Amino acid sequence: MKQRLLGESGIQISSIIMGLWQAGKEMWVGIDDKKTTSAIRAAYEAGITTFDTAEAYGKGHSEQILASAISDIRDKVIYATKVFANHLKYDQVLESCGRSLKNLRTDYIDLYQIHWPSGSFGFDEVPIADTMNALNALKEQGKIRSIGVSNFSRTQLQEALQYGRIDSLQPPYSLFWRHVEKDIMPFCAENKITILAYSPMAQGFLTGKFGPDHIFEKGDVRAKNKLFQPEMYARIQEALSRLLPIAKQKGVTLGQLALGWVISHAGTCAIAGARNADQAAGNAAAGVISLSEQDLADIDEIGRGVTDYLDENPVMWNF
Repeated sequence: MKQRLLGESGIQISSIIMGLWQAGKEMWVGIDDKKTTSAIRAAYEAGITTFDTAEAYGKGHSEQILASAISDIRDKVIYATKVFANHLKYDQVLESCGRSLKNLRTDYIDLYQIHWPSGSFGFDEVPIADTMNALNALKEQGKIRSIGVSNFSRTQLQEALQYGRIDSLQPPYSLFWRHVEKDIMPFCAENKITILAYSPMAQGFLTGKFGPDHIFEKGDVRAKNKLFQPEMYARIQEALSRLLPIAKQKGVTLGQLALGWVISHAGTCAIAGARNADQAAGNAAAGVISLSEQDLADIDEIGRGVTDYLDENPVMWNF
């Protein structure tokens, strides 16, 4: 497994990170706690050392499942979790961190992230200085080791940096969703901020398992994903048909090719979810894929057949 340095924190993280949104169950269907637990252990055994969760994933359920799966090897893994947009006032950040520490059965969190910017989803606007001051206090107390942000624009990231060190940015990023390439990725490179790309397989689209007639079950968040809307299906199916020969030539799956493409970018990791042990092990295998410059150029051109038709809104869902 390729490793990455988390910003300037000195923390080493795996280039493939296991994402645990689905482990919270809310906004997903067909999730089984036992299978999730097995997936977490399988991910670790396959070389994934870094696990990303959040207090908002099932109101702490995801954090609890992570702890139940690997608390016995806490010193060998990296925990990343997040505080939600409704808990960004100074005291709220401290309280949320306390709950996450309890859920995770640990006395420190390796990476603590602001999940969404202040004001998101109609929640109160909170000065970034207040939130960052709380995060800095937690860092000084040893309760967190590093600070990250998620879903921030370049402007929001620049403002946060005025109040403390930011070691990571977590944006949506995949071959089919590339808004961050325009101005945020270069900024992160200049400021030694590691990118933790979520939805690197476009919420499963880049695995090739969803055909044009697929209907998601009620309650599945992917039904609201802009890529899954009818007007995008033909372009995506065409792109997948062109990616498949490349994957076959490399001896990998479409999903592994998608993950390999993401982590081919310097300073970038891919957060990949898994419902079961086989999926987790398959994701981990992408951490050793080697892509040539020609491979990358070909994949890039194919992806633009989708992304050139998206609007400028960086949010993936029509919530």
